[in-house]
Amino acid sequence: MQSPINLKQWQWLHQPTNFELTETSVSIHTTTKTDFWQRTYYGFRVNNAPALIMETDADFSFSVTAEFQYKELYDQCGVLVYHDEGNWFKASIEFENASISRLGSVVTNLGYSDWATTDIPTGLQQIHFRLSRRGKDFLIEQRKDGNAYAQMRIFHLHHIPGTIKVGVYACSPVGPGFPATFSAFKMEPCIWPEYG
Repeated sequence: MQSPINLKQWQWLHQPTNFELTETSVSIHTTTKTDFWQRTYYGFRVNNAPALIMETDADFSFSVTAEFQYKELYDQCGVLVYHDEGNWFKASIEFENASISRLGSVVTNLGYSDWATTDIPTGLQQIHFRLSRRGKDFLIEQRKDGNAYAQMRIFHLHHIPGTIKVGVYACSPVGPGFPATFSAFKMEPCIWPEYG
């Protein structure tokens, strides 16, 4: 059964300057030099992207639709699981160039990020994400309109308590900013089947 969602009861992590929040949707206009990343390869540490989140200690399946007009290198938006600066996860669609974008995810454990991606054609302006939790294990899926959900990855967050923060984020590490709107929020008991 779907839990009622009133986004005005959610909280900001790094509240953006330019946003619009209703009970059922949020629009974020990103600003430059915002991102989530920790150390790996690039060396830098950034933890300032705007995210609208809720706290939960339950296993869940969280789904949302993202609509966006990205245009500059690394412009991105998607879903987030967050404990602290060194332990979190994000999945997003990210602009690379006029031909190729990246559908990807970052798992950050103990202060080090990874980055797993697949190339997709640039031009997509809407995507659906579904994130499921079982304890410290998670499943992230995506779908485009008219398609079934497809698995992106299964991952583990080593250092998280029972209560975590989950929600949506958008950021522009390089460009001046872009608009992203999230809607069709749904939080329900975990539909990811137990193994075995």
